[in-house]
Amino acid sequence: MEFLADYASFLAKTVTLVVAILVVLIAIASLRRGRGKQSGGHLEVHKLNDFYKSMRERLEQSVLEKEQLKALRKREAKAAKQAKKTDDSRPRVFVLDFDGDIKASAVENMRHEITALLTLATPRDEVVLRLESGGGMVHGYGLAASQLVRIREAGIPLTVCVDKVAASGGYMMACIGEKILSAPFAILGSIGVVAQLPNVHRLLKKHDVDFEVMTAGEYKRTLTVFGENTEKGREKFQDDLETTHELFKNFVARYRQQLSIDDVATGEVWLGVAALGKQLVDEIRTSDEYLADRARNADLFQLHYAHKKSLPERFGMAASATLEHGLLKGWSRLNEQRFWQ
Repeated sequence: MEFLADYASFLAKTVTLVVAILVVLIAIASLRRGRGKQSGGHLEVHKLNDFYKSMRERLEQSVLEKEQLKALRKREAKAAKQAKKTDDSRPRVFVLDFDGDIKASAVENMRHEITALLTLATPRDEVVLRLESGGGMVHGYGLAASQLVRIREAGIPLTVCVDKVAASGGYMMACIGEKILSAPFAILGSIGVVAQLPNVHRLLKKHDVDFEVMTAGEYKRTLTVFGENTEKGREKFQDDLETTHELFKNFVARYRQQLSIDDVATGEVWLGVAALGKQLVDEIRTSDEYLADRARNADLFQLHYAHKKSLPERFGMAASATLEHGLLKGWSRLNEQRFWQ
C-alpha cells in the first residue's frame, strides 16, 4: 500500500508538471500567433484638477485647525457657487505624455489620443505634451512629429514641456509646439543625423570565409556589415545622411522661425538655460509648475490610450515579473552576503 501511495504521489506530480509545461507552450504559441496584430484598447481620462485638489485638501487637513478648515471650506463653497453663476465654461487643457524610445513606440498610443481630442477640442482649449526623448529612428519620429502637426493644423494651441531631454527626434517633435517650456537642466538640441555599423569583412577574409551580397539596383546596398565596403558606397551613404539632415533642418526652421538654424543644427546639445539663449525654447519652467498654474483657471484632462492585453501577453508579463523578482531577490541576497562577509 505504501508503494501504491508513493507511486500515486509521483504520478500526480508528473501529471502536474506535464500540464504546466503544456500550458506554457500553448501560451507561447498563442503569443507568437498574435504577434503583430494590434489588439483593441480604450481611452483613459483623468481630471488633474481633482488630483491637485485632493493633495491640497489632504495638506490642509493636516496643517489647519478645525475652525480654520471649516472657514476655508465655507469660503471655497461660496467662491465656487459665484464662479458657476458668472461663467459656466472654462477652457480645457488636454495633457499628453510621450516617453520615447529609439523606435518612438509611444506614437502608437499618442496617435489615438490625438484623434480623440481633436473630436472635441477647440482653439479656445490647449494641448500640453510632456515630452521625454533622446531621439531615435527617423521614420518613427517623423510619424510622431506628423501627429503633433495635426494639432497645429486644427488651430489648437500646443505647448511642449521638457523636464529632462528632447534631443534629435525628440526636438523634432518639440519644435512643433507654439510654446516650448524647459526645466533648467533639461537637454535640448542635437539637430543632426547619425548612422553607424560594424564591418567584419577583414575578419571573415582572414579565416577564408566568403560573404556574397546579391543586389538589383546600383545603390540597393551601400554599406554592409559582412561585405567589403567601397568608397563609392561610403559617399552615397554620406549623401543620404546629408539629405536627411537637410530635411531635418528645414522642418525645424519651418516651426521655429526665430532660430538661426545653421548655428544650432550642428548636432550639439544645450542645457535648458543655454537653450533659451539659443531660442530653442521659450521659457524656463517645469511641467509641474505650468500645469499647477493652469489648473487655477482651466480644466485639465490627462489622456492615455491603453491597449488591451491578451491572456498570453498577461501570462507572459506575470511570468517575466516573477522571474525578475526572483533574480533581483537572489542578487540582493548575494550582495548582502558579500557586504557582511
